[in-house]
Amino acid sequence: MSALKPYLYLAAAIVFEVIGTSSLKESEGFTRLVPSLVTAAAYAASFTLLAFTLKTIPVGLAYAIWSGVGIILIAAIGWFRFNQTLDTPALVGLSLIVAGVVVINAFSKSLPH
Repeated sequence: MSALKPYLYLAAAIVFEVIGTSSLKESEGFTRLVPSLVTAAAYAASFTLLAFTLKTIPVGLAYAIWSGVGIILIAAIGWFRFNQTLDTPALVGLSLIVAGVVVINAFSKSLPH
């Protein structure tokens, strides 16, 4: 497997997770059919792609990247799409998450290169 392929799987897993979580918000507690179906399909795709990722990237590192990037994207979608504002402590916390993902990718010797 090329070194890039697990990261493509991971990126796609993140995109589907973000779609699933955004649709979960729109499903209104699974009371709306279409967003509920999109949520289920997106989460299934996300976990399938994450499983492919885990063939190469260690689970702790893959999950840290998957969840960290997902949190940032969901916070941005919440801000722009659902008008959910973030205060200074929330922005500082999100910045720390970004810093953690950068440190993992830049310095961890556990990642395949």
